[in-house]
Amino acid sequence: MTPARPAASIATDVYQQLRDRILSHEAKPGDRLVEDDICAQLSSGRTPVREALLRLQGEGLVSRHRGWMVGNGAPLAFRSIFEGRMAIEGYATRLAAERATPEDLAYLRDLLAQMNAAESVSRSEVSRLNRLFHRRLVALSDNLYFVEQHERTQFHYWSLRLPVIFAQDQLAHSNVQHTGILAALEQRNGDLAERLTREHIATTMRIVADALEER
Repeated sequence: MTPARPAASIATDVYQQLRDRILSHEAKPGDRLVEDDICAQLSSGRTPVREALLRLQGEGLVSRHRGWMVGNGAPLAFRSIFEGRMAIEGYATRLAAERATPEDLAYLRDLLAQMNAAESVSRSEVSRLNRLFHRRLVALSDNLYFVEQHERTQFHYWSLRLPVIFAQDQLAHSNVQHTGILAALEQRNGDLAERLTREHIATTMRIVADALEER
């Protein structure tokens, strides 16, 4: 007989799944979050769902007014956010070039192959794969502080609430940059991996800046 999972573990899983939906814009600002629907979708009880929603409320990702809904974050100082990403993710990728195992690199190659098939998947799926790629890069630094700080930059990026839609050529260029970063990791070239990662994040920052100016 399989032992029952602790309630805290279930609540954490529900929290992470809901958070991923919000960060990928699968759940958009103003969308209603009905507890009964979430329970059914995630095969969870009401208590873990409520705990997850309260945790997301504490982060500012959801709000409660006659029911739960995805929050409407105000734009933040986006340059500071991306500069933080460049510093954290850049150096984390340098460490990853030293510490990644062949299995780690194979996982990144698989994610990249899926992103290269962007025409056959939804934009939300491309966004999810991209976040997984960058999250794994940071995790491969084997530095929990970097992982925690990187998660904070992802939260703040969500808070920009910008209608940034990457054009097909921008997605293609992003994947070329991802390919270069992965190649640097495979070559165990930390200097190159860090430089390419910084350049990649700077490219995304310019796209966001352009979107801000057009608003």
